[in-house]
Amino acid sequence: MSNISSKALSSFKYVYLIVFFALLSGIFYPLITDTSFEPVISGILVLFLGLAGGVLLYKTTTSETKREIFFAVGFILIGISTYLIFQLTGRV
Repeated sequence: MSNISSKALSSFKYVYLIVFFALLSGIFYPLITDTSFEPVISGILVLFLGLAGGVLLYKTTTSETKREIFFAVGFILIGISTYLIFQLTGRV
């Protein structure tokens, strides 16, 4: 019983993140203006890329062995995510 509830809770947090990022990237805008969903999907993917970088930076504090790798890759992913955000908004 406990194993099933922990799996349900674990899957719920991923569904929550997907819904949060979809709302954050403007999922309602294409519905209201009858335009393409492509920028919204791109926005969700860019946010997940930044989240992956943040998770790797968190793992640098908890890992003993691969700390430098997690640190470097985490900052690289956050940098790529920031660049893609600027590119999507037309500032680059």
